[in-house]
Amino acid sequence: MSVGTSPQGARELLENMLGHLGFSFTLEEEMRGEDAVLHVRMQNPSRLIGRDGETVDDLQFLLNRMLARADEPSGRVIVDVENYRKEQEAGLLEQIREMVDRVRTSGETVELPPMNAYERRIIHQAFRDDPQVETVSPESPSRLKRIRVRPRRPKAT
Repeated sequence: MSVGTSPQGARELLENMLGHLGFSFTLEEEMRGEDAVLHVRMQNPSRLIGRDGETVDDLQFLLNRMLARADEPSGRVIVDVENYRKEQEAGLLEQIREMVDRVRTSGETVELPPMNAYERRIIHQAFRDDPQVETVSPESPSRLKRIRVRPRRPKAT
């Protein structure tokens, strides 16, 4: 079966994956900027979320890898189970904002706790237009990386 890389193709692929795993669920789609978000609604979400979100992270990673193998370019797909990601994102940003405020007041660089690619992307997007601070991820093959938040340096002219 050839599944396209459209949000509909991503939905179809996720439906097949979850169906083969024996889950009973419904899916809702939403576009968030350039990202497609597939909301999974089910009775026992903890089975699909897993410990600290590891299962849903792995499912999202696998889905995006499968979509990237298609010939057409694909946008990123976010898998959210019963608003788990939305709640985690809000909590993560609240925690990180306190650390960013320390960078603003002290002028010192702060290293954030290790994060997966999804969490790092949230942080980078949240502060990309901030005139006072910038976020930098180290080059590393590791799946978990620590972002550094530092005072924004003036652009060279």
